[in-house]
Amino acid sequence: MNNTGVLQIESQGNSIVIREGADKIRRNRMAKLYMRSNLKFSDCGDHIQVEITENVNVTMNHIKVLAKYINCDISFGEGINREMQNFRTQESLFEEFSQQARNIRDNHPQIDEFKRFEESLIKNMPNRQLYKLQMLSAYHMAFAQNACNFSVPGAGKTSVVYGAYAYLHNLPKDDPKHVNCIVIIGPLSSFGPWEIEYKECFGTEPTSMRLIGGMTTKEKSLYLHGMSHADITLTSYQSIISIKDDLLFFLSQHKAMVVLDEAHKIKNTHGGIMAASTMELASKAASRVVLTGTPAPNGYEDLYNLFHFIWPDRDVLTYNVPQLVNMSHSSEDERVDDLINKIAPFFIRVRKSDLNIPPASFEEIEVEMSDSQKSIYNAIENKFMAEIDEDMSPFLKKVRKAKFIRLMQVATNPELLNSKLTDIDDVGEDIAESEEDSDFIAGIKQFVSSEVPNKFIKAADIAEEIVKAGGKVVIWASFIRNIERMSEYLKERGIASRMLYGATPVEASDGSDEMNSLTRESIVREFNRDDSSFRVILANPFAVAESISLHKKCHNAIYIERSFNAAHFIQSKDRIHRYGLKPDVNTKYYYLISKDTIDETINKRLAEKEQRLNDIMESMPIPLFDNVLESGGIDDVKAILRDYEARAKKI
Repeated sequence: MNNTGVLQIESQGNSIVIREGADKIRRNRMAKLYMRSNLKFSDCGDHIQVEITENVNVTMNHIKVLAKYINCDISFGEGINREMQNFRTQESLFEEFSQQARNIRDNHPQIDEFKRFEESLIKNMPNRQLYKLQMLSAYHMAFAQNACNFSVPGAGKTSVVYGAYAYLHNLPKDDPKHVNCIVIIGPLSSFGPWEIEYKECFGTEPTSMRLIGGMTTKEKSLYLHGMSHADITLTSYQSIISIKDDLLFFLSQHKAMVVLDEAHKIKNTHGGIMAASTMELASKAASRVVLTGTPAPNGYEDLYNLFHFIWPDRDVLTYNVPQLVNMSHSSEDERVDDLINKIAPFFIRVRKSDLNIPPASFEEIEVEMSDSQKSIYNAIENKFMAEIDEDMSPFLKKVRKAKFIRLMQVATNPELLNSKLTDIDDVGEDIAESEEDSDFIAGIKQFVSSEVPNKFIKAADIAEEIVKAGGKVVIWASFIRNIERMSEYLKERGIASRMLYGATPVEASDGSDEMNSLTRESIVREFNRDDSSFRVILANPFAVAESISLHKKCHNAIYIERSFNAAHFIQSKDRIHRYGLKPDVNTKYYYLISKDTIDETINKRLAEKEQRLNDIMESMPIPLFDNVLESGGIDDVKAILRDYEARAKKI
């Protein structure tokens, strides 16, 4: 976006004077509104006088926004004081630094410095050899110190972080970029992979401190106020709320690299306590890293917290949240190119096509329901479909989602009708079952038999063939009761398995769970061993679709059931289809679909969403998903109604 004018500023006491460009501000409605909301100023006719209320940096950041509104470049007049001169010098240095970071991102690093970085990793991270794009990403992260990595799942972001950390950690202690510890904030499922990857990168078992629910508040405080620290300090976004002050003290005493894993969890810019608590940590970190494969799932406004975390004292975005929201609604908005250009020096994105992963295959398997299951499904579907409208109030939309979930349950296992729906179900949907629907389901339950669902039988048949051939398989199910029931059925057939879902505990830092073979980490560790006592994992994508890696030993996945949630589906697929697979490996997915049910609609909608997501991920520097990821949205509703009408016509 080319600027067309100049906004000239001068100093006058504790104020900034705007002369040239003042009229443009007066004529621009958005600029005037922004100035009234964020600055203390006086309109003096031939100029606008802005009082510096906090410091020059804060005030100038607001003036830069004004310049953006009126499409002007900022020019410094001759009459600026020393403080403003320092600001101009720092701005110039930051522009030079940003250009160097951009050059590295664009694969034009300074050869000698890049070589020194590679030599440092050979010496300090001897057990892991990064591939070309990983090495470039790690160097970019180490140079910038504050950076985002938006690479797709499976690109090896963890190794990239450890590469940057290895370099920064081994700089001389008096080097401004030196860091002496690493703090990782992420979902519970990410803890084990970070610990495992540390050993695989550095060749030693790390000391690890997990600041989560297994520790008392006092124990966490004692650690964070102590003189020493573990190799890795791990905590969850939810846990930060209760330990924020102690963690701020810890960061003030150490030169820590703070890593936000699955950082899209802090995108809330509307006062969410979890996001706000995390953002407060930024000012005390020596190095800040943001990791997510989906940086803008809802719109460009999701970028706001991510870039304000890595640069808390600089407005690298130069756009506020309302502007970013507005930009998200028009693909032709010329400000989008300017936004990407502004943030380009501080993020790297590796696409799936860059990884040269051998292609995966899939098989859609139609499963005939039993007569009793078919009768129950048809009775519920006929009643519910007659009551569904595309245009509903927010509450009735929750009721509608509850109806769809009941159909999903019966399409796999009618026994699930015996359980009440909670406000947030296993598939992560915000739902509400009406009293009328509950009464109807209660009347239907008497017809539910104890027969093994045909989907279970088919899934077990496929798993049995895979295990007999020496392979391993992950069986994905949306509903917890189906995971538990499938585990029981596999045991009856002599097939050993383990369950990974929300109730599966994580390991404690003190080693008290070391002998517990049923923690998430121990299950994944054993599954990835050649001599594993089980070759089947049953998992729930809502709980464990992120962070775990199973691709080294497992190349098969069976989906007993799926929801409309494309994000969970794609993330679950990436558990076994990631960088590092040998060219001759065939990764295969089996999708079980109950005939003439909502399963068929889900299968088609997920295929459409996945194709759309892949197109976005491959073509856009910042993937903007908007409503592509929406589960149970209006497009899903229309597809359900359309498919139901088509089935009704066949009868």
